[in-house]
Amino acid sequence: MTITGAADLLAAWEAGLAQEPAGRALLLHRAARPDLGDEPGTLLGLPVGAREADLFALRRALFGERMQVRLECGGCGQDMEFDLDAAQFARTLAGPGEPLLGIAEDGWEVEFRLPAVADLAAAARAADPRRALLARCVVTAVRDGAPVPADALPAAVQRRIAEAAEAADPGADVTLNVACPECGDATRAELDIASYLWTELDAWARDVLLDVHLLATAYGWSEPEILALSPLRRRYYLELCADV
Repeated sequence: MTITGAADLLAAWEAGLAQEPAGRALLLHRAARPDLGDEPGTLLGLPVGAREADLFALRRALFGERMQVRLECGGCGQDMEFDLDAAQFARTLAGPGEPLLGIAEDGWEVEFRLPAVADLAAAARAADPRRALLARCVVTAVRDGAPVPADALPAAVQRRIAEAAEAADPGADVTLNVACPECGDATRAELDIASYLWTELDAWARDVLLDVHLLATAYGWSEPEILALSPLRRRYYLELCADV
């Protein structure tokens, strides 16, 4: 992965301030995969797990392996803080395999594709998200040799499709199961890497802009000149400013 420069990251952060979470996730994904170009359709067409893997890789490249997570216990309400090893965690999320899958269940034969980012976004806007997602992802459905529409699939077949999709793309739904050290209850929570990474990027961007302000005031340098410095050199100059 090409590590995005400070100026590009600041531009992505600035653009994301006025965006909804889905827009911010797209900006982050674009920063993670500059090799795919600026066409949003290319990124939106990737399986969800592929995007999550890309965002984990971007997070590791920018902020390192250690991820600190805070979670409220569902049993006693106690705040729990723990660390995740981003590298080890990401290795458990195997990338999606073939995007086109098939199942056979009680006379039904269904061919479907893994949900892409665009599919989830469109389904979320529908009155019945589950039905909308199914309609978008089912390619063919046959019952005893006769084609049938996706909305005619029985619940058992829909479950098989969901299970097969989850097995093929485990990174699409990252769920933590954490035991509370106080009461022992287990709390399940989704790890939304896009939201987590955006929070970190927001804090980083504000710190960098403060650095720019201080160094520009002290030395008269422009923002591009300051951002061109390595983080180590910026920190050294800031220490010199503090000693004056």
